[in-house]
Amino acid sequence: MCGRYVLSAPGEVLAELFELPAPVELAARYNIAPTQAVPIVRAAGESVRELAFAQWGLVPHWAKERAIGNRLINARGETLAEKPSYRDAFKRRRCLIPATGFYEWKKVEGGKQPYLLRLRDGAPFGFAGLWSAWRDRESGETLESCAIVTTSPNPLAATVHDRMPVILPRERHALWLDSGTADPEALSPLLVPYPEEEMEALPVSTRVNNPRNDDPSLVEPIG
Repeated sequence: MCGRYVLSAPGEVLAELFELPAPVELAARYNIAPTQAVPIVRAAGESVRELAFAQWGLVPHWAKERAIGNRLINARGETLAEKPSYRDAFKRRRCLIPATGFYEWKKVEGGKQPYLLRLRDGAPFGFAGLWSAWRDRESGETLESCAIVTTSPNPLAATVHDRMPVILPRERHALWLDSGTADPEALSPLLVPYPEEEMEALPVSTRVNNPRNDDPSLVEPIG
């Protein structure tokens, strides 16, 4: 699973990578956690993309309560077309979730050691994501929310955890965001592990365990 991640790239770099119409202004975040509002990139018409914010933890449109999102932070890529919580979003509301790294915890003697996994060149990237719009029947409020799609780990990630988020190379962004594509057979080939030779896994401080900690020291390797 992916339960924390990092987004610390300059706005102009993100705008270029995700082909947004204008640079974006986002504060660097080093310990993004579930239930927080996170930036997503989605289609906003033909050949147009927009940056929006969504709660991390997907609330399906049919849900009675928003609390269901607390446990729907990750969506297994292998079953997106089958699971009621995700299949509608998989067909109609796919997004990219910008990041520069993510944390996983490795079981070690005496506890768990957090690792930061990122691209070797430090470049930002996009997780494959799903988003949903849910309306509170009492207040009339509309909540937009999202989940990160996961897959089996590459050999590097497997040394830390048994799952990893789907990282989509830039050349696959357009197909994933294409609202005219709903065929699982066309989309499933995108949901594969990212090449291990392009990634690194670095042990970091256990300060990342507390989501209240959010500063650059969290991504500094230890040991």
